[in-house]
Amino acid sequence: MDVIERIKTLRDERGWSTNQLALEAELTQSTVSTLLTKENSLPSLDTLTHLCDAFGMTLAQFFMEEEQNELVSAQERLLLEQYRKLPEKKKKAMLTLLED
Repeated sequence: MDVIERIKTLRDERGWSTNQLALEAELTQSTVSTLLTKENSLPSLDTLTHLCDAFGMTLAQFFMEEEQNELVSAQERLLLEQYRKLPEKKKKAMLTLLED
């Protein structure tokens, strides 16, 4: 598996810029930018853990092959993808709405 390509794919699926990914992962912009542009670079375990947290997944899910990762239906995946694109305030509002 190409770890950097996986990170880029997950970032792009959410419509995030490199800066947004850094914010979501609570990493510096330079760390994420260097990781995604420097050839033959791999993230440290700590960095990858931060990235996985931002993507809303575990390390195990990150490394699962796509066909094994089908734990949710297409509709659930769409809902999750849309949720992940929301700013924090709207995420909280959506969760409040769903709890009623």
